[in-house]
Amino acid sequence: MIDTHVHFWNFDPVRDNWISEDMMAIRKDFSPTNLVSVYHDLQITGCVAVQANQSEEENHFLLGLAGQNEIIKGIVGWVDLLNPDLDERLNYWHNHKTIKGWRHVLQAENRDFILNPAFIAGVKQLKKYHYTYDLLCYHNQLKAIIEMVDQIPDQPLVLDHCGKPDVKSQDLTAWAANIKTLASNPNISCKVSGLLAEADWKNWTEKELFNCFDVVFEHFGTARIMYGSDWPVMLISRPYQDWFNLVNKYAERFTAEERKLIFSDNAKAFYKL
Repeated sequence: MIDTHVHFWNFDPVRDNWISEDMMAIRKDFSPTNLVSVYHDLQITGCVAVQANQSEEENHFLLGLAGQNEIIKGIVGWVDLLNPDLDERLNYWHNHKTIKGWRHVLQAENRDFILNPAFIAGVKQLKKYHYTYDLLCYHNQLKAIIEMVDQIPDQPLVLDHCGKPDVKSQDLTAWAANIKTLASNPNISCKVSGLLAEADWKNWTEKELFNCFDVVFEHFGTARIMYGSDWPVMLISRPYQDWFNLVNKYAERFTAEERKLIFSDNAKAFYKL
């Protein structure tokens, strides 16, 4: 089994200022060694390490960890897609085969950034090097994301954290409609990950999360959904095992072959692990 979405960091209060005072559980260092025993117990064999810091230094940091830790099977790094010398940078990173794709924290950007022709041109360049691209956005940015991806044919894309629906309020109507539209693009997959951060951290219910799962599984189907944890961010709500067990419980309704797609094969195919 593969966990398609984890982060590692040496906590820096200035650089990591998004980790606020109410997130004390994650205001510290996290390394692969923190995951090994949990993965062993749950029979998870590896993970995809996803950038948390927007710098090329992050790529070197994650590559260093991957070189020392077998559980890291792939990396989603960061590169400046607006860089006029982007092709040169992609060519440089292409020598590091553990890097499978790229991500920018689009949830922190506005519509003009997402639809900037120069940014979209940058994403289009990824296809030349067979890179994937992770889409990180809030539910209220999905319309812009839809407009963006419509301009990028044949690029393998994955929506992180189900597009961050408002689990807490359960106001899911507009989000569900946008998920349906987005999923009609066959090049887009979806990670079932990160929803605990969008819920009431201490008081969410299984039904609230399953309502969100219902939507993404209806529209993406088991052939385009991958399991991810968003560890350690999800620790602001629950231990790792609670999230895994929740997804596993929902997946009981599917066949053994479909569960294998969700927890393993889709990730291996998408990220070429």
